[in-house]
Amino acid sequence: MNTASGIAILLWASEPEAPHRLATPFFHAAAAAALDVPVEIYFTARSVRLLQPGVARALHAAAHEKSIYDAMREAAAHGAVFYACTDALQANGLGATVLIPECTRRGGAVQFMARASDLSWRTLVF
Repeated sequence: MNTASGIAILLWASEPEAPHRLATPFFHAAAAAALDVPVEIYFTARSVRLLQPGVARALHAAAHEKSIYDAMREAAAHGAVFYACTDALQANGLGATVLIPECTRRGGAVQFMARASDLSWRTLVF
């Protein structure tokens, strides 16, 4: 079987103000990671606000009992790695904020574009 080296997911239009769009990226991340495909999730723009403690926990997609934070934790438990864009953190006033423990890395446009330009990786943008 010919499998991608990994999946890089960019969260750009996934913001706390639109919780109906937030569960799907994490469901896809958890599914890929459960299949032993490396997954990196890049939080950029307003999506970095999901990395603030308590924000994602208070959000629910329309038909789901689990919170968005539950979906994020599930993806991380399967092995997805969360990257916070340092520029987006600064732009949203979160530069010095302690983030959720699942977010272990910093990285933005350069790191995502490195993955996007690697032909062995696949990318998704939400």
